[in-house]
Amino acid sequence: MEQQSRHYPDWKAPSEDASVLVWPDAPQMLREVASNQSLLGSSESILIQGIPLPQVRKRMREFVGHDHAAPLIATGHQVELHHPGVWVKNILINQLAEKSSGQALHFAIDTDSPKHLALRWPGGSIPLTDDPNLNRAAWSALVEAPTPSHLAQIEQRLQNTSAQWDFKPELTELLLTLRRLALESTNLPSALANAMHELDWQLGMRHHILLASPIWMSEAHLLLAHDLIARADVIAIQYNTALQSYRDEQGIHSHMRPMPDLLISEEAVEIPFWLDDLQSGKRSRPSVFRRDGGWMLQLIGGEEFVFDPQVDGWTAAQRFGRWLNQTQHRITPRALTNMLFLRLFLSDYFIHGIGGGRYDQVTDRLIELHFCMEPPKFGVTTATMYFPDAIGKERVCIPCVKQEGHHLKHNLLGSRKRQLVAQIASLPRRSADRAARFSEMRRELSSLAIHSDVLQRWQDRFRETQEREKQEQTLFDRELFYAIQPRERLNEMIGKYRAEFTVS
Repeated sequence: MEQQSRHYPDWKAPSEDASVLVWPDAPQMLREVASNQSLLGSSESILIQGIPLPQVRKRMREFVGHDHAAPLIATGHQVELHHPGVWVKNILINQLAEKSSGQALHFAIDTDSPKHLALRWPGGSIPLTDDPNLNRAAWSALVEAPTPSHLAQIEQRLQNTSAQWDFKPELTELLLTLRRLALESTNLPSALANAMHELDWQLGMRHHILLASPIWMSEAHLLLAHDLIARADVIAIQYNTALQSYRDEQGIHSHMRPMPDLLISEEAVEIPFWLDDLQSGKRSRPSVFRRDGGWMLQLIGGEEFVFDPQVDGWTAAQRFGRWLNQTQHRITPRALTNMLFLRLFLSDYFIHGIGGGRYDQVTDRLIELHFCMEPPKFGVTTATMYFPDAIGKERVCIPCVKQEGHHLKHNLLGSRKRQLVAQIASLPRRSADRAARFSEMRRELSSLAIHSDVLQRWQDRFRETQEREKQEQTLFDRELFYAIQPRERLNEMIGKYRAEFTVS
């Protein structure tokens, strides 16, 4: 299939408080839900280890408890303290599901490395859990939920600080929910994902949430993994080609961005998955090796599995699953294979943030190259909500003050500077006389700057502006946890998304 031209906007997060980005518009999204559903439901010629794609989709959707006939509107994100730009994806999938008579589902990725797990507010920051493994776990599900004593410490600090605020943050209630769920959950992602989900339901949203880790051991995912690894050399070339095509279009020169190429040699090929050792809690970037009959994955202990492209699909998936269970390992998709699976095998329409939307431009290329099919459409949304105390405040402008200082410094010589500039311009370029006259002008400017009261007052103001900017960094940080907002502000944001569909 010849690659189609793409016309993606250069999405930018809105800078104004309570502003949203929705792409494409609501009517177009609803049309794309229907066209995606038709496309994916009729792709009988797309075979995954010999199994038609619609059959794989049906089995996978049954696995997650979804009525296969209804549209499945999905989003996903790593389990972390979501900022408002991430949280609004849940609002949008709810609206899309309601208008398309479908179901909304959030995939909570608990198999990425842990990050963004410190609660922050102006003047304060504290890790969400006291598990010492927080900063060294290979994936977030290895991090334990916070102890009751740590949650009590967070609650006390928040209470002391929020007493000075003129609003009540939803974080207070969420921490109470997290206290209960932490006692019931085996790890932090499970407790946190369900606490955020409970808050969203209190706000009137009706999406469901599903942790990703069980999905990676489903037959449908194992089927895809087996199919791709059985053709490791082909998929690696296509993967790298899709990345390079995106880099060329975006003017990116590094082979590490937006993610590294897969390594390819005559004997071995890196695969687009992680290999997780569930016993040791370690993760590796595996390669497979050429072997008669297919490609072979070998573990450190010597256990081997050969991926045969001729084996019946479900048989292959079951054999691979048994081998992983016996060896206590898991095959986990990386970014592109993750999205390829969720978009082709599970959802009818997927909503991204800006970063995910950019990554999925690469996924689109990979889908076209490998499956020779038109990739299903996706949507993008984000929003900005600053800390409530920032509302109505004008942010300091460091560049403005710098520019003012530049003008002050270069006006110290007055008419004398114009004379010197004219003299410099009259001298031959790169001549010694021109360089000497330029140095003379700089010396005079520097001498006057040392004794200038006007410039001294500007320098004092510049230092004050820099200090104020440091104080405002958190106040105007759009990546604070969305639950730091009061309920009325969250409801107002939900109303903005509802209006997108009301107008349409």
